Amino acid sequence: MLQQAYDFFYESESLYNLLENLSDKELETQTLFKRWTFNNIIRHLHVWNYALNLSLKGGPEWEGFLKELYFFLDKGKGMKDFEQTITNKAKGRELLNIWKNYYTEITEKFKLEDPKRRVKWVGPDMSVISSISARHMETWAHGQSIFDSLGLKRKNKDSILNIVIIGNNTFKWSYKVNKIEVPLDTPYLKLVSPTGKIWEFNNSKNNNIIEGAAEEFCQVVTQVRNIDDVNLKIKGPISKEWLSIAQCFAGNAESPPKPGSRGIK
Repeated sequence: MLQQAYDFFYESESLYNLLENLSDKELETQTLFKRWTFNNIIRHLHVWNYALNLSLKGGPEWEGFLKELYFFLDKGKGMKDFEQTITNKAKGRELLNIWKNYYTEITEKFKLEDPKRRVKWVGPDMSVISSISARHMETWAHGQSIFDSLGLKRKNKDSILNIVIIGNNTFKWSYKVNKIEVPLDTPYLKLVSPTGKIWEFNNSKNNNIIEGAAEEFCQVVTQVRNIDDVNLKIKGPISKEWLSIAQCFAGNAESPPKPGSRGIK
């Protein structure tokens, strides 16, 4: 059984439980993330869960999805327009239930998949374990905007280790996407998990060191917090530079939020 599939389901279910009693009007609440509403976030999560399922199948269904995506982008239409089409403009409770039913379905499929199997994606192929971990990461990151908007502090589990691993593994990517020369060594990470475990990565003799709560490291690499708004201990110029540009998701280079601009309302 693939543990990361369970982790993805837990994260999705936690977010659903947060939203299930909100009215359709409340689901139009605007967040601090690019002024996206709760509906925008859930629609986005659903569409890329849908894409994940198609990536397992590959073949004509996956190619058809890509063709439609690129058609919208080539016509100068935004990602929101594309996602509206995929969901037939569903919103509110209807959209919430579509998302829930689908993340439940793909969890069952991924539980039994070979973790090393390669699947298609927008960009390079990925392993099954990487693809479901990426969905966990994105669900967690976008969910933070909703927790913040509702004025709630989330209670994380040690499953965020998946996000820490992605964050650490995308050290080089963060530099490359920003067109900055990649340093030779990734800083040493010493992070404390939500249950108090110590997670260590990279060479402990490195003079560039990042220490602190794993949750805060995840917040920085997913760009839901500026490094000035967390309490990580950052030692060395490379550590500081990395966390100022860290981006553990694909796409074009994105700028982290400005200091003080993201957090609980």
